[in-house]
Amino acid sequence: MGKRDDLIARYAEDLLSKCGMEPDMALLTKVTIGCGPAIYSDDASTVAASQPEELETVKKNFLMKKLGLPDGPDLMDAIHSVVETYGKTERNKYRAVVYYMLTKHFGKDALYR
Repeated sequence: MGKRDDLIARYAEDLLSKCGMEPDMALLTKVTIGCGPAIYSDDASTVAASQPEELETVKKNFLMKKLGLPDGPDLMDAIHSVVETYGKTERNKYRAVVYYMLTKHFGKDALYR
């Protein structure tokens, strides 16, 4: 297994143990690949959920650009919901896991098929 496979396994474990979700491994793999090289950087691989600028970046670059969703209060509500599910006290909120949960939340799985 390569480094990306190891990371995907770690993300799947987070979804199971911390978020209480059974991961769709095909979708998780595609979301992870979609994150690009960011998954290999300690800083970029996680979402700083306590920083409003970071959450705004997730909204603009992922929800609006990647998923094609229109701007509205429901986008930030969904981000906060995902952060709550992941656990506010959880220090490392992996970007791929957050993006996976947002993709599922908005039913945008088909974009990765």
